[in-house]
Amino acid sequence: MTREELIKNFEEKMGKGGEILTFFAPGRVNLIGEHTDYNGGHVFPCALTIGTYGAIRKRDDDLMRFFSLNFPHRGVLKSSIRDIVNTKEAGWSNYPRGVVWAMSERGMVPECGFDMLIYGNIPNGSGLSSSASVELLTGVALRGLFGFSVDNQELALIGQYSENHFNGVNCGIMDQFAIAMGKKDHAIFLDTATLQYTYAPLKLEGARIVIASSNKKRGLGDSKYNERRSECEAALAMIQKEKNVPSLGALTPEEFEEVSSLITDPVMRKRARHAVLENARTVEAVKALENGDVAAFGKLMNESHISLRDDYEVTGRELDTLVESAWKQEGVLGSRMTGAGFGGCTVSIVREDAIDAFIRNVGEEYVSAIGYAADFYVVDIGDGAGEF
Repeated sequence: MTREELIKNFEEKMGKGGEILTFFAPGRVNLIGEHTDYNGGHVFPCALTIGTYGAIRKRDDDLMRFFSLNFPHRGVLKSSIRDIVNTKEAGWSNYPRGVVWAMSERGMVPECGFDMLIYGNIPNGSGLSSSASVELLTGVALRGLFGFSVDNQELALIGQYSENHFNGVNCGIMDQFAIAMGKKDHAIFLDTATLQYTYAPLKLEGARIVIASSNKKRGLGDSKYNERRSECEAALAMIQKEKNVPSLGALTPEEFEEVSSLITDPVMRKRARHAVLENARTVEAVKALENGDVAAFGKLMNESHISLRDDYEVTGRELDTLVESAWKQEGVLGSRMTGAGFGGCTVSIVREDAIDAFIRNVGEEYVSAIGYAADFYVVDIGDGAGEF
């Protein structure tokens, strides 16, 4: 999508005239550190060069009008900036509407209504954060349109707040942070407890990141995502009766072994064990990458998937099929599910000369086992949300 194409589509749907501003927010993939962000642990995501494009223009009334080229059958969705509520009829536009609401809560109230058109090339429901991409796109667009004084890190927090409190999904900060703060050819090593972060160059030594979409759609709000978060919170509360610890991410694996018996529910104990060990794996994986040991990084990715499958139970037949097939292929350094789970995507590190065979072989095995095709993306790492 070029800027000219975006503006042309905008004028066709919203009419000509006025100053039209354009913006882009990427999707993200998390290389390791899954379901740790709401447990006070570390994550290691990166922004992608695929994402969500948007065009926006001021109106002379209080109306907000939204149109998505991905959902043209929904038509133009309308509401007032003075009465923003989550409704079923609003559909996908509840995500940008939620950001308008969240920014208004912080005193950044639009002076007038606006027209907004978006187009995304992130597969919907894939686990590459299409919803957070829309949230950050809306944030940077509103900042550009109305001159709000807010940086990208604060927009990430606003996006999370809107998803938690307007859309009812108790997500952590990782998705919004990676999309807001992405840096070309780097991943972000983020401590979600403190929001301290460093950029780590992605030197994969002749390998590329390959994303496989299971094409099993999932919705975070009606998945077991919130249930997993509640289980971890309950496990932490049991530990806190005896030990002063702020989060599961604050525990080392050795400390967890000492207190795990305090978690009387065996399922909650498994959930907590994943949160603790996944955090430790993430710290170790980033050190391996810094040392140029891509093979060790890949091995930790594999261990991450096993933990997500056995202790956190968020993988499912589709993701397990993709990952277990990937493990059998030549040139694969590591493979795991990425995102919330229950469908969505896997991420693999594959040597460049093995990518074609990887896609062919894993694709054929997936169709044979599941009955429909997966989609594959060899991705590049891009910058965070901003002007387009």
